[in-house]
Amino acid sequence: MFDSVVDRKTIRRLAAAAAGLGAALVLAACGTDGSGGSEDVPTAQGGPAKGKLKISNWPLYVDPKTIGDFEKETGIQVEYVEDVNDNDEFFGKVQPLLSRGDSGGRSIVVVSDWMSKKMYDLGYLQNLDPDELGTVYANMLPSLRNPSFDPERGYTVPWQSGMTGLVVRTDLAPDVKSINDLFDPKYKGKVTVLREMRDTVPVVMMADGVNPSEASKDDWLAAVEKVKKASESGQIRRFTGNDYLQDLAKGDVVAAIGWSGDAIQAQADNPNIDYVQPEQGCLLWSDNMSIPVGAPNAPAAYAFMDYVYEPKNMAQIVEWVNYISPVEGVRPILEKQDPALADNELIFPTEEFTADCSSVDSPPGSPEDVRDVERAWQAVLAG
Repeated sequence: MFDSVVDRKTIRRLAAAAAGLGAALVLAACGTDGSGGSEDVPTAQGGPAKGKLKISNWPLYVDPKTIGDFEKETGIQVEYVEDVNDNDEFFGKVQPLLSRGDSGGRSIVVVSDWMSKKMYDLGYLQNLDPDELGTVYANMLPSLRNPSFDPERGYTVPWQSGMTGLVVRTDLAPDVKSINDLFDPKYKGKVTVLREMRDTVPVVMMADGVNPSEASKDDWLAAVEKVKKASESGQIRRFTGNDYLQDLAKGDVVAAIGWSGDAIQAQADNPNIDYVQPEQGCLLWSDNMSIPVGAPNAPAAYAFMDYVYEPKNMAQIVEWVNYISPVEGVRPILEKQDPALADNELIFPTEEFTADCSSVDSPPGSPEDVRDVERAWQAVLAG
């Protein structure tokens, strides 16, 4: 089934699109923050790695071999569940359990930067013991070691990283270089943006000269209003998850706010689909592994994190998923195995390529300020 590169990438995209559709149906039901706090968050305890390990991750976000290889090497039995279809949807599903100290059997969850912080601040994620993660901290890219939301990587380990920018049919819209080009009337009804507020709104602000790290609540609301007007006028065709790739492939859409790895995958079917770094910069993000409260097997979770941070093991993952490797030493391996991937700036971006990009993906201010922006965005999605 996975012998063909085209087949495996097509399968991955279709599964992700279906997951995105399901997320849209439940998004409105996931607004509660629950209770809790990070003041008394425990540290996940290590020990002999054995037994069973349950991992919750996004759809088709690992190659077909890694889980089995880990099981053979460690003797740990893995239940790998692809049930993180959307950050808000996943939070809505697990929050009632986590608020009672129950992880639902999960010992690793993988969510995006902002959701990691939200869950940690509510007391739902445990601190990590650095003595249990020697390989992780030795091999993590320096650029990922001190993010603003988790300055010392005290509770998160990057799984994969990526960029939010433009994904374009270069044969149909060769002049699209800025997020603002999506608002050009000549592309009315031919563009899409992502449902995830924290992907779409920052790059819309950046296109108007607003630095997300300096943006106010009013700046966020102004960008939301800009998207609202474009949606109401029919300029924006629809809000999407990964399913924007299908629209691009058919030519129904000529440009979209999308994710860097998607563009690489889509090129297997259509070389005219390309990632374009927005002139005013992109959004840099990571999806992160964490150990939730109530995790039944933290030692096995630590073992898995260290395992995938061995460069040869991460190279196997990156070669299949095509996102930014969080691990040093992967590129030399891929230079031998797949030189084209090793030279791809979407997988191994240079500092120059991402110089104008930001990693700030959440509104500033109090929790109520954040909720105000989130409610405004939900109103846009609801039409």
